[in-house]
Amino acid sequence: MTTLRTGRAGRAGQYAALACYLVFLAFPFLWLISTAFKPPRELGSLHPTWIPENPTLDNFRQAFDEQPLLQAAGNSLIAAVSASVIAVLIATPMAYVMARNRSKLSTAATGWVVVSQAFPFVLVIIPLFLILKNLHLINTLAGLIMVYVVWALPFALWMLVGYVRAVPRELEEAAAVDGAGRLRTLVSVTAPLLAPGIVATALFAFITAWNEFFFALVLLKTPEKQTLPVVLTHFLGAEGAADLGPLAAAAFLATLPSLVIFAVIQKRITGGMLAGAVKS
Repeated sequence: MTTLRTGRAGRAGQYAALACYLVFLAFPFLWLISTAFKPPRELGSLHPTWIPENPTLDNFRQAFDEQPLLQAAGNSLIAAVSASVIAVLIATPMAYVMARNRSKLSTAATGWVVVSQAFPFVLVIIPLFLILKNLHLINTLAGLIMVYVVWALPFALWMLVGYVRAVPRELEEAAAVDGAGRLRTLVSVTAPLLAPGIVATALFAFITAWNEFFFALVLLKTPEKQTLPVVLTHFLGAEGAADLGPLAAAAFLATLPSLVIFAVIQKRITGGMLAGAVKS
């Protein structure tokens, strides 16, 4: 009986900690939504409320009138989708080779993954800028996409190596015994099992590129090429005063694509790890 009560108490504590963590994560987003729908009078109130007393869409209209949000969102979408697709296409075969053929080369590659993530943006921006300038890729989405691919590739590779190692070798060996060639085994057996990992890696690369600010600020000069995070800074005045209502409305719209994409594919991420493992 004592053990049962201890187990229930421990489970209740875990749920309470999880609830507190969810509240901690949700607080900024909920406050952002509240601010986006508040009129200027409520934004300047000394006693702010969670729910707007007189909700309005004026902040959204003003945000679209003041800044080219749709164009910036299109630039961000092109850069994020392109970077995530290219990074996954490059990282998937590399991860398979590293996971299945453990050698000094794969160990060195793993070390490169760890070391590359330790470099801050500031240390690489000057040589990166000079390289892209020589390639005539400054102020182009192509140059920005190239940077995003290089920056996302190490972590994407590290993620996919873990997924490949989780796929039992016995499944590939069983397919080989049944007469399947190497390519047939990879396509019919290994690829379906890696699908959740590929989707999760692509989502990581997409969100990283969608939210990235520093590289886009330095490499993109003309307003027509700027991405959404850079355009959001235009709602700040010369002295740092923020146009809070339109800024909150624009920031709320900027968070929606990541939330929608995650909501659509989250079942794909969490399920299906053993899909395709049963021979038909």
